[in-house]
Amino acid sequence: QVQLVESGGGLVQAGGSLRLSCAASGRAFGNYAMGWFRQAPGKEREFVTAINWSGSVRDYSDSVKGRFTISRDNAKNMVYLEMNSVNPEDTAVYYCAADRLRVGRVHVKASEYEYWGRGTQVTVSS
Repeated sequence: QVQLVESGGGLVQAGGSLRLSCAASGRAFGNYAMGWFRQAPGKEREFVTAINWSGSVRDYSDSVKGRFTISRDNAKNMVYLEMNSVNPEDTAVYYCAADRLRVGRVHVKASEYEYWGRGTQVTVSS
């Protein structure tokens, strides 16, 4: 079992930055690839970014590539999402997710992730 708690969401102006954190509790955090997904009102949950168990592999959606950065600290059981140059289209609830996958790749489908946090709201004002 892995419990995930997101934090760091809030209101930010367009062009600004925000850093989300995801704290994981439970055993063997290093056995999990970690992902960030988001869901805007009236839309389906979508993939944002993911990082493999060691941090050597990252994947980003086209909409955030070059603006967002995912990182992890296995010693602290933490995953981070650095969001730069945000725009109103980034407004959504952001979810942290864990995928028991200890290889050199990551999944982009939400259905591949076993554990989810409750989400943190990010609102970007224009």
